[in-house]
Amino acid sequence: MSSSQVESTLNSIDSNTNAKPLSHISLAAFSSKTTSGKILNFFAPMLDRLLGIKKLNNLYVEQNFSGLDKQEFSEKLLDALGVSILSADNVLKKIPKTGKCIVVCNHPYGMVEGVIIANLLTNYRNDTKVMANIALKVFKEINDYFIFANPLKPQTAINSTAIKQCYRHVEDDGLLVIFPAGRVSFYQSEQKIITDGHWNRLAVNIADKTQTPILPIFISGTNSTLFHRLGRIYYRFRLLMLARKIFKLQNHQITLSANNIITPKQLTPFSNSEMKNNLLRIQCYLNDQQYLKPWPQDDAKAAMSPVAEKTDSALIKYELERLPEKQHLLTFKHYGVYYGYQAQIPNCVKEIARLRELTFRDLDEGSGEPYDTDKFDATYMHLFIYDQKNNQITGAYRIGQTDILQKQGGLEQLYLSQMFNFNDEFINQQQPCLEMGRSFIIASEQKSYHSLLLLWKGIGAYVCQNPRYRTFYGTVSLSKQYDPRSVAIMEKTMVKASAGVTAKIAFIGQLHPEVTQFIAQNTIELEGLSTIISAIEEDGKDIPVLLKQYHKLGANFHCMAIDTNFNQTPGLLLSVHLPSAPEKLLKLYLGDNKAEYLAYKE
Repeated sequence: MSSSQVESTLNSIDSNTNAKPLSHISLAAFSSKTTSGKILNFFAPMLDRLLGIKKLNNLYVEQNFSGLDKQEFSEKLLDALGVSILSADNVLKKIPKTGKCIVVCNHPYGMVEGVIIANLLTNYRNDTKVMANIALKVFKEINDYFIFANPLKPQTAINSTAIKQCYRHVEDDGLLVIFPAGRVSFYQSEQKIITDGHWNRLAVNIADKTQTPILPIFISGTNSTLFHRLGRIYYRFRLLMLARKIFKLQNHQITLSANNIITPKQLTPFSNSEMKNNLLRIQCYLNDQQYLKPWPQDDAKAAMSPVAEKTDSALIKYELERLPEKQHLLTFKHYGVYYGYQAQIPNCVKEIARLRELTFRDLDEGSGEPYDTDKFDATYMHLFIYDQKNNQITGAYRIGQTDILQKQGGLEQLYLSQMFNFNDEFINQQQPCLEMGRSFIIASEQKSYHSLLLLWKGIGAYVCQNPRYRTFYGTVSLSKQYDPRSVAIMEKTMVKASAGVTAKIAFIGQLHPEVTQFIAQNTIELEGLSTIISAIEEDGKDIPVLLKQYHKLGANFHCMAIDTNFNQTPGLLLSVHLPSAPEKLLKLYLGDNKAEYLAYKE
């Protein structure tokens, strides 16, 4: 190398060494030419040291952050702070790879989560923009991630510009991230927890206008106890401490989690933007690990016996042919609906018990025995569908006539007395009732509308023969294939505490206080409940079909209990006063006998 080349290289090194950093990390960066700005500029060095901003600037210089690409900058920053992110892949797979999408997140730390989300989602989609606090503007290297706003001054011009940019970005099929709280989480005295303040409705409004799906993401953790104690003394202390608290994250793991993405159609059951916004908020907080309680480990599967062989169809046909004519309730195409008792149709009941076990195992509810049977099969009525074409039973209900059964030995003759404590004022002690249970439809028929319809038309035909039965009661089993959070929400939403009944073993559901408060403060219709549940469930499944069926009939939901004889499955106790059911359904199920049934007097 020539002497001139060496001199040129040294000059270049010297020039780079003395280069002014791209970012000016100081309160002085926000000072204006006004009098207050000049005062801020004067005191900035002292405040920078006090608030930890100087330390942040030193990190910036020591780690050579100046001028780095935004992705490299954010990765090096998180690495230098010692922050590691868990479960990111589980969240990313919920986000579409192309097309308009909005992500909303809680705001537990105040600064670092904006950088985390921006880096993570930009790696996944390079069209990511994050609406962020103007304070992050000091890092020039990552300005391109953000659409800046000032949550402390809602009416300032920058916010109007930011909102327009957000709309434009989504309309251009971009991925937009919003922290709806706009500021760091703090202690909420009413709920006695640390959580976000009020969520702005911007994300919901953009989603409504642009028909964009939204994914709520929960970011785990919180700032220190001291941070929140000082914030309770004066809220601006939280803002002043944010930079210092970044350095408390050394070797800190932050978990990201999300339920399913929520489509505009799923939001339609919620009547206004405030309700929609609150729904997104609870879907976020439902993922707080502190409130996730999995189902107890189930050892029953390992001990399951093979399901019994199919009962000889000739024996079943023989029994059906000998039933009294009135017990053949109706015919539809090649299906017949019948009822009978074990003493009359032992082989039919045997096959029903086999099919119940087969069907219930698919829902993690089976007994583990070759047949799902017990002593109540002998005393209860069995109402079932028989497919004449394929020579098989396709669905059934087990029905107890409470007036007859209790004469044979009191409450112990009722299956549900094993799950619930029934007092004298409960309906099954006041009038003849039908206790409905052990319902099933075989797997090959479950997508067929007519199977459930035939069962209910059969029930309608039976009560028209026996009009003293005005009230049905029973349980909807909530399979452990549902997330425990879903079961807890269904209980909180559907059950209205009833006199006369308590659970022998109660279902203990755990929900985040945000969720409990949302349910307590709002009337949630069934369609809204469907949205909440299908957003939680990994496979997107809806609430049980049977629950919908009873709800349409005007059911009252009384209590939830664990069925210890049914693989510890939660059961939701309900009752239906059939004469009060909607006219349309009465006509459908009772047919021409509707008027006579309704006119019946004991």
